[in-house]
Amino acid sequence: MHPAFSVIFLTTLIGVGQGLFLALFTVESYAAFGLLPAQDGRFYALGSAIALGFLVAGLVASFFHLGRPERAWRSAAKWRTSWLSREVIVLPAFMAAVFLYGAAHFTGFNPVLARLPSGAPVNITAILGVAGTALAFALFVCTGMIYACLRFLQEWHTPLTVINYILLGGASGFVMAAALSAQAAPEVAGFLGGWAMILTVLALVGRTAALVRNARLKPKSSLRTAIGVKHPRIVQKSQGAMGGSFNTREFFHGRAAGFVRQVKWIFPVLAFVVPLGLLVAGFAVAAFAVQYLGLLAERWFFFAQANHPQNLYYRAVS
Repeated sequence: MHPAFSVIFLTTLIGVGQGLFLALFTVESYAAFGLLPAQDGRFYALGSAIALGFLVAGLVASFFHLGRPERAWRSAAKWRTSWLSREVIVLPAFMAAVFLYGAAHFTGFNPVLARLPSGAPVNITAILGVAGTALAFALFVCTGMIYACLRFLQEWHTPLTVINYILLGGASGFVMAAALSAQAAPEVAGFLGGWAMILTVLALVGRTAALVRNARLKPKSSLRTAIGVKHPRIVQKSQGAMGGSFNTREFFHGRAAGFVRQVKWIFPVLAFVVPLGLLVAGFAVAAFAVQYLGLLAERWFFFAQANHPQNLYYRAVS
């Protein structure tokens, strides 16, 4: 498939925003039970503003993928059957939850509505945090299922697609949270850095599992099955056109096999190995910068690796 950079930036940027919000609410939840030092509301407000910035940037990037941006609202119309429509609905709902969560902390309007048997308070931000967490995971599922539901693209049609969207977004968000806490909340920097390393390792395992699975795939179609000819040797002389077409541009990345192999080996180093080393060394800001570059390469490879069946005809020429 052709990797559209608008979608690459969309999926990676909103993943950071989702993961960062989950990290913030994790810290608040631990603090509510006395497991971490309580943080000033400004820390959560600042983190929410950064998360919202990533989400808005991802939303803006998505508009560059639309042929008619003024009709973007129509993309939500098929929510009963389309994972894309569900994503379009869940994303702004999640953004609203993040905004209200940050605003409640910033203004200090956070009354205690009830208490759990343990004595932990149930306040406004706790309710908004639970709602935001549910929406964050719903958004991960919607985004991943856009690709995992396509049965004819074997490389995507696996639960690992959704799992890796969750793990990669969570890892990048927690690394961002570790970088933020190093500056604004040193008391929880070790906690967030530890979880950032754990999620990065889990993301490495999940992505490696997907690479191993996809390397063992066998195409279900061939030129013989496509045209119903059983001859053992079929040579395609022409694709019926002298130049390129929509099919050759949108369903194939256009890069040499050697370039794709290089990206396959580069992105695990940038997205997982180097960030882990930087986190251990205490350089969380650098870890996030390197990891995000690696995630851009990972997402490019994710799209480029998917081999559309139409390429049997439009790419295979002698």
